[in-house]
Amino acid sequence: MDIYDLINDFLEHLEVESGRSKKTIENYRLYLERFVEISLEVLNKNEMGPGDITKELLRKYRLKLNRYGSENGDEDLKVITQTYHLIALRGFLKYLARREIKSLDPSLVDLPHVVRKQVTFLHFDEVEDMLNQIDLSTESGLRDRAIIELLYSGGLRVSELVGLNRDSINLERREFMVRGKGSKDRPIFISKSAADRVQDYLDARNDSLPALFLNNSRNTQAVDTSGDYRRMTARSVERVVEKYARLAGITKHVSPHTLRHSFATDLLMNGADLRSVQSMLGHADISTTQIYTHVTDKHLREIHEKFHSETN
Repeated sequence: MDIYDLINDFLEHLEVESGRSKKTIENYRLYLERFVEISLEVLNKNEMGPGDITKELLRKYRLKLNRYGSENGDEDLKVITQTYHLIALRGFLKYLARREIKSLDPSLVDLPHVVRKQVTFLHFDEVEDMLNQIDLSTESGLRDRAIIELLYSGGLRVSELVGLNRDSINLERREFMVRGKGSKDRPIFISKSAADRVQDYLDARNDSLPALFLNNSRNTQAVDTSGDYRRMTARSVERVVEKYARLAGITKHVSPHTLRHSFATDLLMNGADLRSVQSMLGHADISTTQIYTHVTDKHLREIHEKFHSETN
């Protein structure tokens, strides 16, 4: 059986039966086509089938993958990116096994150990410093204040933020639903201050466009039947956050995701339980939420202050 036909079948299975996102399917296609490209080179063949995938081919593929950037004149693939390639391959092999198509046992695809990056977050006073840099006398300033407050107050992903419409958010109840990763819905709760700032921004607008946040630098005369021609992009929001972090004199890299980290860290530092924070962040696995615990464990701080000797 042709390997490319089987890959297409697998990707269709992911889309229809597993409900995976379009972006995930695009990435899996890239990873699996790269696997075939490298495998054909290793096997010195023009075509291959599922039976050609062996332990030895897997070993050589992993070696080639580790050297992929160097051999192609680019930067080496990061370990996490190599891991994504192997996850896609393992998923493909599981699919073949379910169809009783003879190939490599998917359990033989071990994933490399990935060292998680240290979480970067802002303390409350640093967020306030950013907010204090915003000129609230302009519509753009009111918008930027609302954006930063929403990111920090609700723990939104930037993709979730830019997808919001005016009617998406209930400012009176201060809660609304978003559809996050994996097309999973979750509730978002925001502070009164964040709700007031969004209302201030909406009051300053004189348009009827549906998007909650508009990019004021775009051509306002453009015509788009979807009403999305001025919707802010994720990159535009990143520039807004970076701008005010820089003006506040914050030297560490600050992105919209930093504000999401800050949201989670603030909750945990103030005593919220991990399961609740997991739900508010929309993490499918609690191990993802646990990256915050090493910087927020109040019990460890209390033990340190109680038992560690202070110098004079």
